[in-house]
Amino acid sequence: MDLTGLETVLKAISAIVWGPFFLIPLLLGTGLYLTIRLGGLQFLRLGSALRLGLFTRKDPGADGDISQFQALTTALAATVGTGNIVGVATAIGIGGPGALFWMWVTGLLGMASKYSEAFLGVRFRTTDAAGEKSGGPQYYLERGIPGPFGKILGLSFAVFAIIACFGIGNMTQGNSISSNVEASFGVPTWITGIILTVFAIVVLIGGIKSIGRVTAGLVPIMIIFYVLGALYILIVNVGELPAAFAQIFSEAFTGTSAVGGFAGSAIIIAVQFGVARGIFSNESGMGSAAIAAAAAKTSHPVRQGLVSMTQTFIDTIIVVSCTGLVIVATGTWNEIDPETGEQISAALMTGAAFSHGLPGDWGHIIVTIGLVLFAASTILGWSYYGERNVERLFGRRAVMPFRIIFSLVVFVGCTVQLGVVWAFSDVMNGLMAFPNLIGLLVLSGLVARETKKYLDNDPKLRASKEEIDAFMTDTPGWEEWKTQAIPLPKRH
Repeated sequence: MDLTGLETVLKAISAIVWGPFFLIPLLLGTGLYLTIRLGGLQFLRLGSALRLGLFTRKDPGADGDISQFQALTTALAATVGTGNIVGVATAIGIGGPGALFWMWVTGLLGMASKYSEAFLGVRFRTTDAAGEKSGGPQYYLERGIPGPFGKILGLSFAVFAIIACFGIGNMTQGNSISSNVEASFGVPTWITGIILTVFAIVVLIGGIKSIGRVTAGLVPIMIIFYVLGALYILIVNVGELPAAFAQIFSEAFTGTSAVGGFAGSAIIIAVQFGVARGIFSNESGMGSAAIAAAAAKTSHPVRQGLVSMTQTFIDTIIVVSCTGLVIVATGTWNEIDPETGEQISAALMTGAAFSHGLPGDWGHIIVTIGLVLFAASTILGWSYYGERNVERLFGRRAVMPFRIIFSLVVFVGCTVQLGVVWAFSDVMNGLMAFPNLIGLLVLSGLVARETKKYLDNDPKLRASKEEIDAFMTDTPGWEEWKTQAIPLPKRH
């Protein structure tokens, strides 16, 4: 089978996986169910969670490899990527402005999923042969769900995550960087490939502590840089915002004429692409962020779960909203490309929208630099996700070879065409999410019960490690959790 045929097959599989009868209802349903079971935690505790993650940042005396803030920025590094620029444009370009509404819904419900998987990542984490924390769905699915079913789910996630990390977290990101830098500044793709590969090797060889230091410095700067540019455009076009919001909310339920076909199909497309691109951007329900959360220095799983939950808020409600509102408010989503006579492509849409709102070449420059920073940071975050799953399947000795191979594959991504890889990445993303979502539903009782106990005793999230230890002493499995070297009791 040639590559064109393979790409066609993969896109057909992706359409089923991300279609209205498989992952979309499972993702939204899981997020809604967890929201109800946790009592709307993401709405009631968002302020405290932001304070804990962005301002307190550390949990003195807690066990772990990196600070809570570094765990948050590592997860943000992996999620704030091309999905926030090209992914949003793709969703709106195909699904119309209404797709942005469904991205918001996915983000708000996904915060409960993100909390739950981060909670479980810390709750069932262990210590590897090098003394580093290791956790995520590859562990909590097996340890939390008894019998062969949990083991199959955990191993399936590990396999899918390793494959996916070379697609969504490596080659596609490198390709986006090299192609945009070549188009904007005339730099050959192979030169960009060499620079990115060296950058990856230098950072990744140092492991999670090195990644945490780099992302803690890089991620806040890149997000603020991009968001300020978008806010300037929205302020300049403030008169267009009421109509933009009206269009987003109305077309979320009625569809848009730009999609074509009957109204029902337009609505399905808006929902499908809004949810799919929303998950591609914030990864809520995929389980990936739980891997970074498991490395955090935290005195209780609830604390890191709340900090990790803010990642989805920052990614979708802030960064994705900025991109989407700029595209809709400037009218770029429905713009015609003079060279093709058709709707402007998603690859050009965000850059064109920023160019409409900023003087000179500033709009194009901001989008290009933003995409480079977003994609480069994604490479770092996903490398850690991949290595923790490699460690789970093959042991600690396989970690360093993986880091080197992962870095070298970045060069490949920068220098080849990746239509097949993009399609393959979409499929792997869906396959990663499936076992994790099943696990979240099965383990939801444990998450809800232990969350309630913690928040009843420490509602303001200000208890010291000693105070937490005191009120958690009678909790089954607490003493075992503190050692984090042996599995916790399998209970629900």
